[in-house]
Amino acid sequence: MPSASLVCEGFVGQAATTAAGLGMPNLPAAAVPGHVDAQSAEELRRNIIAVTVDGVVRSLTETPARPRTVTEPDPSGIVFEGTFDEVNRFFYENEWSDGLPVVPPTGERVQEFLRFTDDAPAEELGVLPPDRRSATVWAVAVNGVMAGCRPEYMPILVALVEAMADPRYGVEHSGNTPGAETLIVLNGPLIKQLGFNYEQGALRDGFQANTSIGRFWRLCLRNLAGFLPHKTDKGTFGNTWRVVLAENEEVLRRIGWTTIAEDQGVAAGNAVTISRYTGGGVIASVFGSSPERIVPYLADALVRQIGWELIFTVGLATGTQKPLVILSPILAETLARGGLSKGDLKARLFAEARLPAWKFERYIGEWTNLLPGERSLAALARAGKAPAVFGESEEPNRLVPVVCQPDDIMIGVSGDSLRTNAYCFVHNGMLGYPTTKPVRLPRAWPELLGAARAR
Repeated sequence: MPSASLVCEGFVGQAATTAAGLGMPNLPAAAVPGHVDAQSAEELRRNIIAVTVDGVVRSLTETPARPRTVTEPDPSGIVFEGTFDEVNRFFYENEWSDGLPVVPPTGERVQEFLRFTDDAPAEELGVLPPDRRSATVWAVAVNGVMAGCRPEYMPILVALVEAMADPRYGVEHSGNTPGAETLIVLNGPLIKQLGFNYEQGALRDGFQANTSIGRFWRLCLRNLAGFLPHKTDKGTFGNTWRVVLAENEEVLRRIGWTTIAEDQGVAAGNAVTISRYTGGGVIASVFGSSPERIVPYLADALVRQIGWELIFTVGLATGTQKPLVILSPILAETLARGGLSKGDLKARLFAEARLPAWKFERYIGEWTNLLPGERSLAALARAGKAPAVFGESEEPNRLVPVVCQPDDIMIGVSGDSLRTNAYCFVHNGMLGYPTTKPVRLPRAWPELLGAARAR
């Protein structure tokens, strides 16, 4: 069937590699010079006439070249033998490495990882776009070895790839241009059993479990899903991979707050939550001994951090903006002592984290080109395309929230127990929606863990 895909110049390479991954190699594409958002209507017209029209004609009238056959190596076969340096050079040249030295995934090392799961090595956990490659338990073990993980991390690695493959998460958006990165949150007894840091220095490297599993995620995006820089990964800027955030569950139990996994509907126990964030910032030196003093600063930080991402509150994917606020334990304890449950805190932040309607509308329609058609919040609310709170009046200076409902604000507790700091992550909406999976431990977990600790 003759076709022509219109592709901005900067995405021509991505179009070709993505089409191949979807089973349509050499899909004809017609380039649009430059980027349409930075051109006037007249400039765009000239470029379309001078370049794009010819590309459309060629796409519709010429037979595409025969696709090049690509043979991937046997997943369980030996692809290379050599010294440590030679292996790393080979992996780097084949784009299987993130640029840092990898641990060579020898058969022996991979088998050691497989001992920590009851799943069969060939079991498929999902098929990951854009390459549409099968993510098997074996492949998980291979990338776990390469990332420098310990074998006993394997149950967490499996759960992470199950989450990656969940359509709710949307791994296909991992290469989008804002360069958003995934944060992994861990809950459950495994935090202590495997030595995760959840105190001072949370979100900083230096702890093998937190650091290596964060790196594992990025390697899987590269080697299983197929996101490669300058090809399928078109992030304008990158935030690189993030270390795992483990919650301080001792404090949560003491103050009667739920964990992030429980908020996501997963019963208490071992679980991983993934979500993709465009960025964030520290909320430093939060001052006050009561919710009345603390909440306004946290709410102000939410407003200051969220910009164009409001398109995921109302517009491109209404109701999918899920910012995350990480509180240090002393802040959470102070708020709880002041009578706030986690639900109360979410409600207070929803009520106070607001900005003028005119500015909201600028973000979703004037300063960005992401919402076609009607951009008035009041009109969108009347049409049922936005919650009623956004259409309470036509007054441009009225204050509107940055999320659709209180539960859209995610709250976590981690970090230095005696520092009054917090952190706000801005969410990438449906382009990396919060997804939680329980961690399944092998039947012989106590024995396996005991042997691992004795090594």
